[in-house]
Amino acid sequence: MAAAALILAGAAATPCAGGAPAAEPVVLRIGTGGVGGTYYPIGSLIAAGLSGGSGPADCGNASPCGIPGAIAVAQASNGSVANVEALRAGTIEIGFAQSNVIDWAYNAKARFQGQEPARDLRVLATLYSESLHLVVRRGAGMSSVAALRGKRVSLDEPGSGTLDDAREVLHAFDLAEGDLVTEYVKPDLGIARMAEGRLDAFFIVAGAPIATLLEAAPRTPFTLVPIDGPPADQLLHRLPFYSRTVIPAGTYPGTPGTPTIAVGAQLVVRADLDERLGYEITRALWSERTRKLLDGGHPKGHEIRRENALHGISLPLHPGAERFYREAGMLDG
Repeated sequence: MAAAALILAGAAATPCAGGAPAAEPVVLRIGTGGVGGTYYPIGSLIAAGLSGGSGPADCGNASPCGIPGAIAVAQASNGSVANVEALRAGTIEIGFAQSNVIDWAYNAKARFQGQEPARDLRVLATLYSESLHLVVRRGAGMSSVAALRGKRVSLDEPGSGTLDDAREVLHAFDLAEGDLVTEYVKPDLGIARMAEGRLDAFFIVAGAPIATLLEAAPRTPFTLVPIDGPPADQLLHRLPFYSRTVIPAGTYPGTPGTPTIAVGAQLVVRADLDERLGYEITRALWSERTRKLLDGGHPKGHEIRRENALHGISLPLHPGAERFYREAGMLDG
């Protein structure tokens, strides 16, 4: 990352609208999630907003034009846990992750228990709320979490935040993985298996609406199971980084309003990311250019607002992000 900082220092001297391009670009790899979820499309839009062109032809009328000399690329991944691990290994520069997964990694709790605390993680921003979807075949007679017993259920892939969330929900409702016929596949494969009659239900945590579900609804009727009642109350009391939410009626064709739990989707980096680069990433994230990309590119993009950027953060901010929010009057001092 030190090399990237040196490149940025040279690139920043070159304005977007003119001058010679930097010899080498800053490459920002953004770990997202599966292509059928929300992280990947949102990450692709943010990557476009962060990327700086080498001249007017690249930038259009946008001002400022991303990070001068930077190329940001959204990479599909298994999700939150995989992104935390990739950040720590230095194979990505920015990662999407659920607020609970980040907290667990930082404090070596839950699935990270017994590991070295990930005290090298820092947060850039909270983006939006992610809802837990428990998707079941319509007409299968499953209207509660308890009805999953003995059913064929996917909990998502290892390395995903959804897998941890699904396990917490099962535990809250006095179910274990052994009580189900469990599979571990991404939601796009889950909906395909459901259509073939090979799967009864699957979990996915993502911002609603999820593109995979919207696309599948006309040919694979499904409904959503609520996550509520005393077991959910106890879960929220025990793990306060979860919150209550409702997936509105009609979010997917024929689905009623569904109470469930949610976590925050956050952008995370390493502590050793250059302070200036962290500032530039945060500035470009909340620029007018990125705002237009998010508003026009995905339904969840409208919910990504600067005024919510500091909500639900349990880890330290990256110094560059902290400087940006302080200058924007969002932090004291």
